[in-house]
Amino acid sequence: MRTLIKEAINKIGEDITVCGWIKTHRSHGKLVFIDLRDISGTLQVVFLPSLDEKTQEIAKQIRPEWVVEITGTINKRPGGTENKNISSGNIEMAAKDIKVISPAKTLPFDINTDGYEINEELRLKYRYLDLRRGRLKRNLIIRQNFIHFVRDFLRDRGFIEIDTPSLTKSTPEGARDFLVPSRLQPETFYALPQSPQQYKQLLMVAGLERYFQIAKCFRDEDPRADRQAEFSQIDIEASFMEKDEILKMIETMIIEAVKIIFPEKKIKEIPFPKITHKEVMEKYNSDKPDLRDDKNNPNELAFAFVVDFPMFEIQKKDKTWKAVHHPFTRPQTEDIGKMKENPGNILAHQYDLVLNGYEIGGGSLRSFKPEILEAVFEVLGHTKQEIKEKFGHLLEAFGYGVPPHGGIALGLDRILAVLLNEPNIREVMPFPKTGDSKDLMMDSPSAVDKAQLEELHLQISKKTSKGKPKK
Repeated sequence: MRTLIKEAINKIGEDITVCGWIKTHRSHGKLVFIDLRDISGTLQVVFLPSLDEKTQEIAKQIRPEWVVEITGTINKRPGGTENKNISSGNIEMAAKDIKVISPAKTLPFDINTDGYEINEELRLKYRYLDLRRGRLKRNLIIRQNFIHFVRDFLRDRGFIEIDTPSLTKSTPEGARDFLVPSRLQPETFYALPQSPQQYKQLLMVAGLERYFQIAKCFRDEDPRADRQAEFSQIDIEASFMEKDEILKMIETMIIEAVKIIFPEKKIKEIPFPKITHKEVMEKYNSDKPDLRDDKNNPNELAFAFVVDFPMFEIQKKDKTWKAVHHPFTRPQTEDIGKMKENPGNILAHQYDLVLNGYEIGGGSLRSFKPEILEAVFEVLGHTKQEIKEKFGHLLEAFGYGVPPHGGIALGLDRILAVLLNEPNIREVMPFPKTGDSKDLMMDSPSAVDKAQLEELHLQISKKTSKGKPKK
């Protein structure tokens, strides 16, 4: 039976079997040392000259990153040879037998460094090797611990974790949708969700009152350095909670998470300051200011809530109005005439959570009165027919008794990147894409078979050198 390396410390004097990857290999004549790595730690293994010839020969042939199984006796290390840098540094294994499970080619880069010095595209192409790096393994373990904490925190407060669909309806919510063609309903499309926005509001109509989800979101945006086409957010929605109640709950959750998972960090100000959008723009010329006293101190955390955003903003390109957050945000007025006459003066029940110069979360109270929601869509330029086609299902639901509700979505990847002092969110994601949304490891996006396109009733239109479409 295999024993994890972290458990070997309790097996002194016993024979055990360990499995893993060879981290280092050192040969001193007939004496061979290796460091063996598994998910739980690293163990020094020594092959003594007294071993049989076959075992000695294998010990000399093995190389870094080979996968092996070794049986041997766990002993205390001789005095003065301990390694205080690893948890198993006071013990070693005297090998009795070794089995090569899988040899490995020479890796395309060194995985024993932090990896920042290596070309990122090369790292992403061989991400499964890059993830053997200690820093990235630690990041993913902390990611799990953070998610586990959030789940327990919200469940303790009566929230229900509910999965929402990944195939949904394309609606104008801000970013560009990823479309999925339907084979069974030709010439129609699903969309991957930009967020679970409408579903979580429908869950409030359903009377579930307190929902959360570690949600996958998809946005087909133009290349941006610290954005991903696919990302994760901590999605929260609640009925009958006012803005200050939501913000207080999120503040408590973040403070407790930092205290437990990042005890070396110091939060600058508790409670988190609340700053209006108008104030923050006038003072910092940014809606996500870095409020740290010492911006070179990576352990200082300066949280703040930015509140009272404008409801609408004018688009420079075509001079039309768009929602600053999203169209489901509740405006700070129920005077529909005033909202339509002067959209630029209307504030929203919107709030953002910022940390050290990054927006790490955003939310709002939601419109729950159908007439208010319809008026917002009209300001955004939608006709009544378009509103019915795109959002009729939501307006219909709101006719059956809907509670006042609101929520927030916290960017899981971005929070972790800041707390782990990483330069970008790709360092805290298991399989990220490049800035232009390519997966270099899987070589996607990629072309598909003509037969697949025909099943979906699709044709690829290619442009000729003259710029005319060619079918």
